[in-house]
Formats: sequence, structure tokens, C-alpha cells
Amino acid sequence: MMGFFSLFTLAGLTLVLGVFALVLMVLLRSQRRQLANERTMASARLSERESLVRAQATLAERERIYSDLHDDIGARLLGMIHSAESPEQADRARAVLQDLRDVVSRSRGTPGSLSDTLGEIRGETSQRLAAAGISLSWEINDDLPDPELDTARALHLHRIVREAISNVIRHARASHVRVRMKVIGGKLCLDLTDDGGGKDPAPTSKGRGLDNMRDRAAELEGDIDWKPGTEGGTKVLLTMPLGDSPT
Repeated sequence: MMGFFSLFTLAGLTLVLGVFALVLMVLLRSQRRQLANERTMASARLSERESLVRAQATLAERERIYSDLHDDIGARLLGMIHSAESPEQADRARAVLQDLRDVVSRSRGTPGSLSDTLGEIRGETSQRLAAAGISLSWEINDDLPDPELDTARALHLHRIVREAISNVIRHARASHVRVRMKVIGGKLCLDLTDDGGGKDPAPTSKGRGLDNMRDRAAELEGDIDWKPGTEGGTKVLLTMPLGDSPT
């Protein structure tokens, strides 16, 4: 009887030890999985930090390059503006300088509203026309909405007007430019008219500047056209939607 009891006790102890070993094994496996997950998460966090550091370094280097370009090339363009032999030459250098500033601004990704963009366009246009001895009338309807414009759309709009002003200064022999803006059916309608009597760009005309204007209008999901102006020169008509940004 005693032997049987001892045998039973030994079997029970063996069972307990077996259960204990099984539980211990499960706990150890769970601990290993937890440690592996922690290592994976730590590695991911380290990778994210390294990626962030690399991205910040790339951005800083890009900013340095753009600043160097602006300081160096910008200074040379300013020199060309001041030493130009004609208003047309000065305006060409001024337009290139504005293009350079656009590149720097776009790289920083600072979108704004429609009114912000139009304010910048008006300031630049007024300065360029005044330097060429041409007056400007700027007319905007009071009910013009003010949606947000991403950097790309603002740049396209800015470049279209800039090219139109370049054509006026270089070809139109104008003394006055009128810019009007209103919204019809959810679309911005911009017309830019000069009173010149020089070369009038037409929709069928060939030229890099006009092609660029067409391409930019297409990027805005808009339309652009050229017609005889009511003030004697050429009228540029641009329409573009003011809804969501084009995809």
C-alpha cells in the first residue's frame, strides 16, 4: 500500500512538473515573441528617425542650393536689369528673375488663397508695366470668392499672366493695360486687354510663350483664347475652375 501511495505521489509530482514545464515553455515563447516585437518596433523607430534625419538633411541642402542660386544668379539678373539698354531688355531679365523666385517659393511649398496669388500677380504686373511706361487698371468684382490654391495652380496662373504681360511689353507698343476678373458659373474669368497697335498674338500663332500659356491653362483644367481688344490691342481670355485642384 505504501509502495502504491509512493508511486501515486511520484506520478502526481511528475504530472505537476510536466504542467509546470509546459507553462514555463509557453511563458518563455511568449517572452521571446514580445522581445522580438520590441526589437522590430525599435528597429522601425530607428529607421524612421534615420529617414527623418536624411529627409531633413536633403531639405537643408536643397534650401542651401536655392539660396545660392537666388543670391548669385539673382544678383546678376539685377545687374542686367539696371544696365539694360532698353525697357524690353530690362523686362526680360526681370521676368527671368521672377521665374527664379517662383522656383524658390514653390520648393518651400507655401500655398495660399486666390486673393494672395492675385495680390502677388498685381504687385509684379504693376512694377513691370510701370518700368516700361505703361499704366495699369486692375478690376476685381467685390463678390470674387477666395478659395485656397495649391502651389502648382498658383504658379500656373502667375506664369500665364506674366507671359501675357511680356507680350504686351515686347510686342504691343501699348500705353495702357486693363485686367478684369469675375466669377461665372464657378469659374474664374480673367481678361487682360492692352491698347497697343503692335504685333497681336493670335490663337494660331506659333511661339514657345503662347504654347506655354496653353499648356498651363490645360493644367488648370481651363481654357485660354486671344481676341481683338476693346481698347484697340489684344485681349487674353482665361477661364479656370475654382473647385478642387486638378488631379
